[in-house]
Amino acid sequence: MRERELQTSCTSALLLTLCLLSLWGRLTLATSHRTHSVHVKAGTCEVIAAHRCCNKNKIEERSQTVKCSCFPGQVAGTTRAAPSCVDASIVAQRWWCQMRPCLDGEECKVLPDLTGWSCSTGNKVKTTKVTR
Repeated sequence: MRERELQTSCTSALLLTLCLLSLWGRLTLATSHRTHSVHVKAGTCEVIAAHRCCNKNKIEERSQTVKCSCFPGQVAGTTRAAPSCVDASIVAQRWWCQMRPCLDGEECKVLPDLTGWSCSTGNKVKTTKVTR
């Protein structure tokens, strides 16, 4: 009788362990798919992280991390103040304003050192510096 109880207990424990392992595996797989990567539609870009702060001079500084899936001959750029895929020659030759990075009504000017551009309207100026 004692041997039968022991066998039943072992079988129950084994089944419980298998069920828990199966559940843990499914949860791990589901979690890894969710956080593993961001899928971006071909020819588009998506902001995956944004950062914002102010320095001592009350100048707001913003940065963002973008994931793009551009077509051949295109690279990540900015159009109308939003991330987008642009012609690679614009970036290679630093003709920043050809991307049309500013909003409608804003004037685009390439920075003197060619490291970015500024968009201005009235007395408001937004400067963007390209980092790689």
